[in-house]
Amino acid sequence: MTDRTLLRTLPGLLPAVLARGRAAFLLTVAVLAATAAVAAPRGKPPPPVEGVINRIVDGDTLTLQPDGKPPIEVRLRDMDAPEICQPHGTEAKKALEEFALGKKAVLTGSGRDSYGRTVGVVTVDGQSVSKWMVAEGHAWSTRYRFDRGPLMKEERMAVALRRGLHATQGAVMPKDFRKTNGPCKRRRRAGRSPARQRSARPARTATSRAPSAVPSCRSATARRSRSSSSPR
Repeated sequence: MTDRTLLRTLPGLLPAVLARGRAAFLLTVAVLAATAAVAAPRGKPPPPVEGVINRIVDGDTLTLQPDGKPPIEVRLRDMDAPEICQPHGTEAKKALEEFALGKKAVLTGSGRDSYGRTVGVVTVDGQSVSKWMVAEGHAWSTRYRFDRGPLMKEERMAVALRRGLHATQGAVMPKDFRKTNGPCKRRRRAGRSPARQRSARPARTATSRAPSAVPSCRSATARRSRSSSSPR
């Protein structure tokens, strides 16, 4: 192609080149914006919260009561205990009660789960509750897609020593148990709700408010005296 032919063709190619360049420019801007959003530093994590563990819900959920603040329901991070309705679920809850209930603790939160609970690490006397539960065989290390969890070392030790739920073979992880049996049904507290109690009360009627038709002792005595004094 001669220089003269190239000069004749260039005006027709210029719009296409500019269009491609614009698309490439917009794509580059979008990629840079996404990279900046990912690389941007996130907000500071919440400060640790001190309090007393006043309730154990199950093997991996507890309630922390800070001083002068509302209680915090905590899902212990890095561990997964048996469901309360599956084998060793009650034992895991009891073990957590014996280890942590009524003791001072420090919560380092890292977010919230789908149930609105605070997910975080709880330490009692400087020891991680999650690590202790897994090491004693009352829970598994949390599994991730490409990772077996941060407490796999403690889990392997518990398996080797046959502690807790690893004492017998065939222990089923909670996620597999839920797939087969569904979630555990929460038991309602004994007693009826105030609304049901109010509805169960008998309604007052006009008959119940009316005075009794049976004469009193005074009226009966007065009638007798009047009848005896009247001439026959």
